[in-house]
Amino acid sequence: MVSGVLPILLGRACRLSDYFMHRDKTYTGIMRLHSDVSDEKLKEIISKFIGKIQQLPPVRSRVKREVREREVISFDILEREGKDVLFETKVQAGTYIRKICDDMGKEIGGAHMLELRRTEAGIFAEPAHSLYDLDSALELLNKGDESLFREMLIPGEIILNIFPSVNIRPEYLKKCYTGSPLFHEFLESEIKLPTGDKICARLNNTFIGCYKVVNEGQILAIPEFVFNSLKPEQ
Repeated sequence: MVSGVLPILLGRACRLSDYFMHRDKTYTGIMRLHSDVSDEKLKEIISKFIGKIQQLPPVRSRVKREVREREVISFDILEREGKDVLFETKVQAGTYIRKICDDMGKEIGGAHMLELRRTEAGIFAEPAHSLYDLDSALELLNKGDESLFREMLIPGEIILNIFPSVNIRPEYLKKCYTGSPLFHEFLESEIKLPTGDKICARLNNTFIGCYKVVNEGQILAIPEFVFNSLKPEQ
């Protein structure tokens, strides 16, 4: 059984999917061992799966079955009762926890995942709204009352909590909204950023868009997505 945090993007925010979804994820789960294994031996095996690992996606997966490098940031035993191990793990996006349990089992006489719950997906974490909450909100929305649905929404500006941001001078806001690259003169203060980095542009607390740093002459970054939710002054 798998449950937990699942961010859902709506409207124009769907274009921010790559920015939100490709983040580290945290899970709690139960792994059942197939044989008697001491705590010391189990910890020894777990330590082999910390850091960069090579992982072949399971047969039933949405991606091409080829070996991929993924990172296991942590894998901690929270509690153990006989052959059932309650664990918490933080991993790079795209890591299959069920496969980790299976691969660990190959070294200790077998193991499989019983349950899994995603507790964090990037910046999104429990407590989160349940599907029952969403169902109730949609029922009211269909009746013309959007108040509960709006209370559940998280504004796209939350992306400013993920990536570094630069503040834009007000007189250049319209140019940003029409897709202009970010020139150094647009910025409130000069900043040096590594080529290839992702950054956000903002006007104070208002999110403008996402950019890729190119450092080409007077151009700091080029736009990848402009979130013009507010119309600039004419």
